Amino acid sequence: MLTRRHIRVKVMQCIYALVQSKDDSLQKQEKFLRVSIENMYVLYLLILSLLAELHRLAEKHVNHASKKYVATEEDNYPNPEKFVKNRLLLQLVNNEVLKNELSKRKLDNWYMNDEYVKIIHKAVISSDIYKAYMSNGDDSYTNDRNVIIQLFKEIIAPNEKIYDYFEDDKLTWVDDFPIVNTFLVKRLKKAKPDSGDRFFLPSLLKDQEDMDFANELLTKTLLNDAKWEKEIEGKTPNWDNDRIAEIDSIVLKMAICELLNFPSIPEKVTLNEYLEIAKEYSTPKSSIFINGVLDKLAKEYKSDGRLQKIGRGLQ
Repeated sequence: MLTRRHIRVKVMQCIYALVQSKDDSLQKQEKFLRVSIENMYVLYLLILSLLAELHRLAEKHVNHASKKYVATEEDNYPNPEKFVKNRLLLQLVNNEVLKNELSKRKLDNWYMNDEYVKIIHKAVISSDIYKAYMSNGDDSYTNDRNVIIQLFKEIIAPNEKIYDYFEDDKLTWVDDFPIVNTFLVKRLKKAKPDSGDRFFLPSLLKDQEDMDFANELLTKTLLNDAKWEKEIEGKTPNWDNDRIAEIDSIVLKMAICELLNFPSIPEKVTLNEYLEIAKEYSTPKSSIFINGVLDKLAKEYKSDGRLQKIGRGLQ
């Protein structure tokens, strides 16, 4: 689920939060990182469960409408129950692994805040996407899957109320939201009629190596802060260290740490990754500045033999 770039961003966010709090406890720092990554998975679970709750509310409305003697808008559709019989939604509603994960973490957010489910339901059924789906005669899994993806991308994910809710719940989710949304859409696109429960809930990290990388990058960046500070000095003639923005300083130190301490990661990968992170989290001028500093340092490390890379094509 998380790429190495996402992991680097998580470490950066963690270091920034710790710098702001002035807490230098290594144990707390590692715990903060683990919790931050785990919270990203919680966000993924909550978004999946929001889709399941959307189905339950839709089913409730259909059942209620069937007992009324007054015509409703749903009666205009060839099959008023088409949405509640959506195969992809049913895979989520009946997903025992999802239920267990939610229960284990005591995640009953939508039960406690059902007004958000109602907001999403109202937005969905009034959308042209929903109306087109309910009106067409295509009764295939592909059609069911495509409409949920389209509704999620165009109606649910951009909803400001949902965004505000997640932001209020956990501040780090502001940055996590687009990452999790993108991953969810990619996952749903691969869904098939016979996809098992576990398919919808893959591991957050590819393997233990990713978590080890995150911890090592965090600890080595923080424990050698003064050392990385000295590396930056002299490479920034038009800047003094007090003028370098906090985020820029953290990005530079992480990149230097990675260049010198992770021999299996190619130099080009490290430079490209941190340049992309700088473009996203810093100003345009900052990303140019960071690129210039890292380019100088990489050349210096090569010339004095400090840049040691192992593996095919890395020497």
